[in-house]
Amino acid sequence: MSALKDQITEDMKTAMRAKDSERLGTIRLLLAALKQKEVDERVVLDDAAVIAIVDKLIKQRKDSLEAFQKAERKDLADKEAAELVVLQAYLPARLSADEVAAAVKAIVAELGASGPGDMGKVMGAVKAKLAGKADMGQVSAAVKAALAS
Repeated sequence: MSALKDQITEDMKTAMRAKDSERLGTIRLLLAALKQKEVDERVVLDDAAVIAIVDKLIKQRKDSLEAFQKAERKDLADKEAAELVVLQAYLPARLSADEVAAAVKAIVAELGASGPGDMGKVMGAVKAKLAGKADMGQVSAAVKAALAS
């Protein structure tokens, strides 16, 4: 059983007691996504899998937030922003851009990658090592930069 999933469940109970309906709704949405993954794949999620799902939900919220802001729907944008804050609380501390670049350079050197053709091989290794610790868009940019030089 995942310690992070237990924490999310406890936070749901706390939100229910506090009658914090916005936070409660977001946490229930997250728990539903976790349960759906467990049922679909017949697995018990560990912390890494929970973080991957939280990451996915955060990306969806960011995309929606951007779309609502373009459409000038402040009410919906505010709702997405509030959900984003709740979800981000469940992610571990993110690595800085310098830390990501250093980790990518180390992996590139370790694999002996030399050019853009090795992007897939490097990304596979980087994803395994930095999953949940860094924004994958930032990681991808760092890998491209490391392979270009």
